[in-house]
Amino acid sequence: MTAAPISAAETAAEEVVLYEVRDDIALVTMNRPEYHNAQNSAMTYALDAAFRRACDDNDVKVIVLRGAGKHFSAGHDIGTPGRDVDKSFDRVSLWYDHVDKPGGEFLYAREQEVYLGMCRRWRDMPKPTIAMVQGACVAGGLMLAWVCDLIIASDDSFYADPVVRMGIPGVEYFAHAYELNPRLAKEFLFLGERMSAERAERMGMLNRVVPRAELEAETLAIAGRIAKMPRLGLQLTKQAVNNVEDLMGKRSAMEMVFGLHHFAHVHNELVSGDKLGGYDARAMASSQRVESQREEAKE
Repeated sequence: MTAAPISAAETAAEEVVLYEVRDDIALVTMNRPEYHNAQNSAMTYALDAAFRRACDDNDVKVIVLRGAGKHFSAGHDIGTPGRDVDKSFDRVSLWYDHVDKPGGEFLYAREQEVYLGMCRRWRDMPKPTIAMVQGACVAGGLMLAWVCDLIIASDDSFYADPVVRMGIPGVEYFAHAYELNPRLAKEFLFLGERMSAERAERMGMLNRVVPRAELEAETLAIAGRIAKMPRLGLQLTKQAVNNVEDLMGKRSAMEMVFGLHHFAHVHNELVSGDKLGGYDARAMASSQRVESQREEAKE
């Protein structure tokens, strides 16, 4: 089996993202379990390097994205010791560095690169991708699952985009009205509450839901069956379906909502002095626990 060479950047990134090939399946693993795989820039750029490595390897037919530990991903890093929003990285698009930019330009330039730009490029990877989701898939975690072609989930996984609490209309890769129908997307965002795996599957957001103990085996079995298909046939089929979504307005909708998202950031800063409306990781996690307890009390 041939493998693409590993760059110095990829070697340094192995701490936050692990890369493994089993037969013709690449396993890309987010590896910040102590922070529920919250995505800082180091992880995002490491994911980009891992996906590029898998796409460059002719022996890889399918890419599986997963998270180490209890949770797939708790979203963007808004409060761990590894938060690196003020750090410069070697960029992978033509967007300029955000670090020394004033006002709203700071986050606008950063998120064009690391959120909207990377996620849209990952969606268009020429190989089938599968998200293997357990536990929390929240806010920025949704973006990572939604860029994948299939989502196989454990029965204890849950899904939420609570950022409306910050006065922000959903995460940057705004696919809500395509992953759910528009009325359910409004409920999902207005309430910011957890959606169970059972309901997410029923609404069409997930492909399969299995017991957690069977998640890896089921995901790899599906990846193995896909890998038996001809490479070009898979690529053309993926391209066809993605193009249909874009003809339905998906890409244009993301551009529009991205502008609203950044208007909200600037408004928050003008009103409260904080781009996130006063929420940090602890406050957001606490709000989610309150909602979860309320739902459990109803049952």
